[in-house]
Amino acid sequence: MTNPVFVAVDTADLARAENLVRQLSGLVGGIKLGLQFWNAHGPAGVRQVRAALGSERLFLDLKLHDIPHTVRGAVESLAPLGVDLLTVHAAGGRDMMRAAKDAAGPDVQVVGVTVLTSMAEPDLEDIGIDDSAELQVARLADLSRTAGLDGIVCSPLEVEQRRAAWPDGVFVVPGIRPEGAAMDDQKRAMPPRAALEAGATILVIGRPITSAADPAAAARAIAQSLA
Repeated sequence: MTNPVFVAVDTADLARAENLVRQLSGLVGGIKLGLQFWNAHGPAGVRQVRAALGSERLFLDLKLHDIPHTVRGAVESLAPLGVDLLTVHAAGGRDMMRAAKDAAGPDVQVVGVTVLTSMAEPDLEDIGIDDSAELQVARLADLSRTAGLDGIVCSPLEVEQRRAAWPDGVFVVPGIRPEGAAMDDQKRAMPPRAALEAGATILVIGRPITSAADPAAAARAIAQSLA
């Protein structure tokens, strides 16, 4: 089985990011870089992390959300950085997602972010969405699929039903917390094995690994729980 664990390296400290990449080499399936890292280091920082990786995949999680022309241009700028996976907000609409996938080309997977795992029904109500998180994820997943994306980002609570509706989709699942770990700001979470069995393709795990006293040992323990 391909290692499904992608570690969220959410830091503005380039030296720390590179150190984590070295510590986790061979223990995880990929590294995820987000807005905090991107805003601090931009393309040059992504290239440095890419150079430090071994066989691990690189996931650039910028959650692009703009008009189709702008998103197309942004993806055209990002694809040459050696990234394997990019995110766009599915709420940006069908045309925006199509533009992103067209610009990415065949070697870069593009997935649509549905409902953030930090959000629950009251948060959706605050932004004018009266449906449950489950229904909103289903709606945006269908839109992502028909727009030609490779898959979606959703919480582990929705992935089983979405996998059934999209058998060959890529399901990137944050909100992964080992048994006994702090929930932090995650509201819709699940342990790694349960999420994988529910249909996740990629398990995004951040602080339970990166904030551990020994990140490599934490990654090994999670890998063993999945074996």
